[in-house]
Amino acid sequence: MAVLLRATLPLLMTHKHSDYMHWSKTQSRARFNLATSGVAPFPLRELPVHLETLEINDSDDGYGHAPLQKAIAAHHGVNPDCVVESAGTSMANHLAMAAIIEPGDEVLVEHPAYGPILDVARYLHANVKRFPRTDETGWAVDPNAVRACITPRTRLVVITNLHNPTSALTPDSVLREVGDIARSIGALVLVDEVYLDAVYQRTPRTSFHLGPEFVVTSSLTKVYGVSGLRCGWILAHPDLAWKMRRLNDLYSATPVYPGLLLAVAVFKHLNRLREKARRIVDADRKLLREFLIRQSGLSAVWTDWGTTSFVQLMDGNADDFFERLRSEFDTTVVPGRFFEMPDYCRIGMGMNTEMLAEGLDRIRRALRPAS
Repeated sequence: MAVLLRATLPLLMTHKHSDYMHWSKTQSRARFNLATSGVAPFPLRELPVHLETLEINDSDDGYGHAPLQKAIAAHHGVNPDCVVESAGTSMANHLAMAAIIEPGDEVLVEHPAYGPILDVARYLHANVKRFPRTDETGWAVDPNAVRACITPRTRLVVITNLHNPTSALTPDSVLREVGDIARSIGALVLVDEVYLDAVYQRTPRTSFHLGPEFVVTSSLTKVYGVSGLRCGWILAHPDLAWKMRRLNDLYSATPVYPGLLLAVAVFKHLNRLREKARRIVDADRKLLREFLIRQSGLSAVWTDWGTTSFVQLMDGNADDFFERLRSEFDTTVVPGRFFEMPDYCRIGMGMNTEMLAEGLDRIRRALRPAS
């Protein structure tokens, strides 16, 4: 028996880290930090809430804080029974995938992709396959590419909308076609919508409404500036939602109660938080677009929404450039290798327009040939 266990151990080795998150926590800091992905923090003092009404301990909510579940449900126009609370979108993605797939199941993930999504799938021992999104098509999801890559063994298709890192929007018509493809083989579609509310005009409704094959994750993190609350959620049909709540007993079990109360308060003033961020994002987008037009050494597919832009370095070694940018110019961007696109970088918008302007100027100077 011992020999058998030793022989099978290599097959059971688990992926237990995220290179991107490690880099983000240890190397992304700089005076001019363009490696962000969300908007500037919204200060507690500007939230109309009375701290004396907060409590530390829960009165026993069991599986979900009802006021928060109702607030999330109202925001999306869904039944509260479909809402699963989670500690941010990252844990939402983990919970959703862990509840849906078993080791060895095939998961079809977009390329390029946000690294931690791949990390979770690999941690869960999924057989990860990819379908391409390309700059030639504006990073759009092509249902034909999904159809070409999906197999009868595929259990889950994973898409980010807005796309991380490019901010490309996938319209309902395309998502519905992907859903039809998935449903034909009994698969589900997981859509990470954490950036979707950064479409400030005619904001699409959640893809959860497109059909029973859709599972959606999101949070207040990226668009509303309250990342510290870790208020995330999953939208799933009630049977699957209940399975996720039970599974969460193995992870976070019970949430931080004051965070739940503050999250409910945020939902009462979402437009206030969103509009404050929008002013910065709009100014930053205009600034970044004008900058990219002038730079022959950089190229990007432009979008009219989102808090990130995916920019290609046209010449030279990208990693050497990014390291020089950090060490000599005290400026950071997210290297494209974390999205499996080493000649690219992700630039964040929505934090501070003056900082972005100076950071972009430092990128301009770093692009000059060394004398």
